[in-house]
Amino acid sequence: MNTETREHLLTAMHGEAFAYAKYMLFAEHARSHGQSKVADLFEQTAKIELLEHFAEEAELYGLLGDVEANVRDAIAGEAYEVETMYRLFSEQAAAAGDQAAADRFAEIRGDEADHRREFEDAVRNLGPTRVDPSKTATTPSREGSFVVKSIQRFSDKDGCI
Repeated sequence: MNTETREHLLTAMHGEAFAYAKYMLFAEHARSHGQSKVADLFEQTAKIELLEHFAEEAELYGLLGDVEANVRDAIAGEAYEVETMYRLFSEQAAAAGDQAAADRFAEIRGDEADHRREFEDAVRNLGPTRVDPSKTATTPSREGSFVVKSIQRFSDKDGCI
């Protein structure tokens, strides 16, 4: 796939993921203010952002690797957040006098460090991978894609959407 197309897919996935999170917060806020119809609209739209748009883009991008590769990708992401992003954000906010933001960035940095340690433990303790073909088979149709099925199982199990 063309490099620019891959970059566009990654940018689009970030946008869809952010829209999902934002719309779910908007839905919770609307519901807490007695606006259940608006809350339902936000939740329905959020589902489309995640289960259709993000999932389809992730499939095209080839987001998923083997289990170890996925865990190592998570470690790299958490390491960036700990070592670079939240450290710099906290320092900048403190220097600008935005102490509440600096404190929040520092707190989140600690959470991300915990996540990194947990993923590092997980990669050290990986056992042999067993493949269940019924759960990993991919098809060209959107409804049958592995990414879509995975996100749907996650959201159904945890009541996320």
